Amino acid sequence: VDTLPDGQAFVASNEVDSGTLETKEICRLLKEKGKGEGANIVVMVGELSNQAAVQRTQDVHDVIATPDCSFMKIVEEQTANWNRAQGQDLMTNWIAKGVQFDAVVANNDEMAIGAVQALKAAGIPRESYVIGGVDATQDALIAMQAGDLDVTIFQDAHGQGAGSIDTALKLIKKEPVDKKVYIPFQLVTPANIGDFLDKN
Repeated sequence: VDTLPDGQAFVASNEVDSGTLETKEICRLLKEKGKGEGANIVVMVGELSNQAAVQRTQDVHDVIATPDCSFMKIVEEQTANWNRAQGQDLMTNWIAKGVQFDAVVANNDEMAIGAVQALKAAGIPRESYVIGGVDATQDALIAMQAGDLDVTIFQDAHGQGAGSIDTALKLIKKEPVDKKVYIPFQLVTPANIGDFLDKN
């Protein structure tokens, strides 16, 4: 991306923001729950060959490395390949192993929803953990409305499309364009979910 030839541009959302927004909000929620002295977290990773999974997972580590969130400790980090069923299986395995945790940080909503299903099936009380994903899918928003999901991140597909068209038109007209156009990710919580229900 850093070495695009003339006449080309890159329009996307910056993955550094997605995992960072998610993990910072989970950090805040854990403090709110009185866990600021020490909290165990488990991380569900997307496909290891996928740049978004790699970056979102690095974001988690980077946030935990900051003084504000250094009380968070990763006790498990494994891939569930963006998949709900694999997320459910992974969480079921962690529960069976007796892994103790205060938060689940998933690289996407599907894995987070799978984790929720496993936690419910095991009878783990909802108030004992914080859980977040990324994408703000319709299913994730429904889960959030039901109280099953605390955090998700909206990736503005419409904004990316509009930004791409806008950039393409400028390129055609030989007008100056930014080589990289980043459409911001946005934090979605129960407090602002109403703004996102009809977005994706």
